[in-house]
Amino acid sequence: MAPYEPEQNTSETGELRVGRRKAARYVVPVAVAGVAAATIGLVPALATSGDPKLPDVTAQELIEKIAASDTEQLSGTVKISTDLGLPSFGGDMAGGLAQGGGSGGDDGGDEGSAADPQAKLMELATGTHTLRVAADGPDKQKLSVLDDAAEYSLIHNGDDVWAYDSKSNEVHHSKSAGKAGDSGKKDAPENLPEDVPSTPKELADEALKAVDDTTSVKVDGTAQVAGRDAYRLVIKPKQSGSTVGQITVAVDAKTGTPLKFTLSPSGGGSAVVDAGFTKVDFAKPEASTFDFTPPKGAKVTEGDDAKEFKGEASKGKEFKGGEDLNGLNVIGKGWNSIAELELPGGQGIPTGGSGDVPPDAQQLLDSLGDKVSGDFGSGTVFKTRLINALITEDGKVYAGAVTKDALVKAANAAS
Repeated sequence: MAPYEPEQNTSETGELRVGRRKAARYVVPVAVAGVAAATIGLVPALATSGDPKLPDVTAQELIEKIAASDTEQLSGTVKISTDLGLPSFGGDMAGGLAQGGGSGGDDGGDEGSAADPQAKLMELATGTHTLRVAADGPDKQKLSVLDDAAEYSLIHNGDDVWAYDSKSNEVHHSKSAGKAGDSGKKDAPENLPEDVPSTPKELADEALKAVDDTTSVKVDGTAQVAGRDAYRLVIKPKQSGSTVGQITVAVDAKTGTPLKFTLSPSGGGSAVVDAGFTKVDFAKPEASTFDFTPPKGAKVTEGDDAKEFKGEASKGKEFKGGEDLNGLNVIGKGWNSIAELELPGGQGIPTGGSGDVPPDAQQLLDSLGDKVSGDFGSGTVFKTRLINALITEDGKVYAGAVTKDALVKAANAAS
């Protein structure tokens, strides 16, 4: 079906909020992407069938429909594929990252729990996974990651957040943070990043923050997702130099709920994120869906103190984003925005043979990085299919959803 309208700008829907967000948003995008993909908020993309005939709508009307959507009850099955061009984050690597996060157990040791969401949800940053999701308002959500011979479940019910890994028979328990805010929604569980969307509406809102005069937005026909009629909203950068090709959101024609989310890279090939419902039901889930009691014999780890990633470099202190960075600055605008900052100590990434990092970690760093040089000196560009980061030898960082050449150009201009 042909598009309903010519390409149009939608600047009033919001600007790309790059500002002084946590450096992890730029420097450790893999962790953010992994957890975001795992939350119930990423309700997303699936192969579609058929082009249903629906009443014509404009892009602005469809955006307003998403904004007005009040869907809080649903259940279904989601298939998600993530291809950032990175090594797998499954198993030991994900567990090691979580242990670096310092979640710890009852005894305060460093071993952590195999059920810790910080580790398990990181696995969704690579590969293809099947999830079961359910939600009943802001206080009840459940997500289960299905494996061939095991299942991992994350259950939020009131003040409690339970995570259970059937393979290891381990349970991780934590509390929801704080009281309900003005919107009536409680804060996210303490051991998950604050900036991760937690509902379908929030995910759509995050994507629409990029809509400004550097963006084109249009309704590009219709689709059918999980048996539901939907409109296809396409958000695309006008600027060259971005690694983002386009974002496509399939929006349920009846409820305005996003059913499909696909992020395609400008370099072509498979989608960076392609995830979505294979089945969906907007009826109220059974109350028992959100009940959980640790199985007999399961190891239970209390994670109430695990509020943030606490990497080894911070020696257990809470990372406080911009407060711990030197001169975080944003270069450019729109899709070509680049975060510029300085690493503590004025030193860049250790080079091979320095002995500053373990051999396996050095091998990983070298495999991800390209050596570059210019007026700024020399450094290494670490690549994914979406976010790239240039770290210079004198400890400056330039990062964004832009190409390697754009990072080098920004570093040269700033030197």
